[in-house]
Amino acid sequence: MAGAASRGMAMFEKGAKNLITDVAGLYVGHAQDDVIKTGVTVLTAERPFVAGVHIMGGAPGTRETALLSPERLVQEVDALVLAGGSAFGLDAASGVMDGLRAAGRGFAVGDQLVPIVPAAILFDLINGGDKAWGQNPYAALGRAAFEAASPDFVLGTVGAGTGALTADLKGGLGSASVTFDGITVGALVAVNALGRVTMGDGPQFWAAPFEMGAEFGGLGTEALRTGAFDPSARPLVKGHRDGATTIAIVATDAALTQAQATRMATAAHDGIARAIYPAHTPMDGDLVFAAATGARALRDPLMDTLYLGNAAALCLSRAIARAVYEATPAAHDPLPTWAEKFG
Repeated sequence: MAGAASRGMAMFEKGAKNLITDVAGLYVGHAQDDVIKTGVTVLTAERPFVAGVHIMGGAPGTRETALLSPERLVQEVDALVLAGGSAFGLDAASGVMDGLRAAGRGFAVGDQLVPIVPAAILFDLINGGDKAWGQNPYAALGRAAFEAASPDFVLGTVGAGTGALTADLKGGLGSASVTFDGITVGALVAVNALGRVTMGDGPQFWAAPFEMGAEFGGLGTEALRTGAFDPSARPLVKGHRDGATTIAIVATDAALTQAQATRMATAAHDGIARAIYPAHTPMDGDLVFAAATGARALRDPLMDTLYLGNAAALCLSRAIARAVYEATPAAHDPLPTWAEKFG
């Protein structure tokens, strides 16, 4: 046990692509409507995978999350969906289900296949986009995102992060990964937080202590050293306090039970708390899904699940900063991107 406990942060290395798809067999697809300023991101895989979920925000919007409890019948899912659109965006899962069924995927019930597609949404209805759609667009966006799924994908103003905002900067879609002891862990996140991802009035990210290389600018923690952040001040939050939410997926190639996957999702929320100030508010619907492909057996189930949770939180903090760092400007944006404000 002492040998296992001595393995610390130094064992983590950034994944080859620094994306959640460093977990072999996973695919991510985006679809968005730049006029509406919204979109959908889908994570799927070559075969069904174990999934869990943990919700810490006070205003979540979800579909099919109850079946992810470890005592439920179905233990695996076919895809996970992150979408904009508030409750309207939950319809994105219908489009993904259509795509999966057309591909012959789903939970077998007699001669029928029922794809299992849990989903979570963020609120992006007050972001400068034209929301006067005649028909709910999210089923079509979900189908398009599923059909675009690939091991390679871009970050920033795409998919579920297209219309995302934070308190003072444009949000976005981010990802990051690490490897340790032959296991890979990754995170995928749409950042639409009520709070801020940067410290004080400067460009440094709250996630700076966890940055690997210069993946979001390499700016370090100067704001903390110089006292630019005042902990006695009330935190800055979005002006329209009714809608926010950071929704994420953490994934691994480790073989986990649904209970272990749920524990990894729970631990990953530390990554949100380290990267967004404040986090998990009554007006956020902060949620983390966990996915496990089962390709690698755990050598030490107790300690390895500890490291998996730690790695998931590490990746999620970094992914949050990357989401905002990679955001790009668009017409009618109500807030600047990080690059516009800090260059």
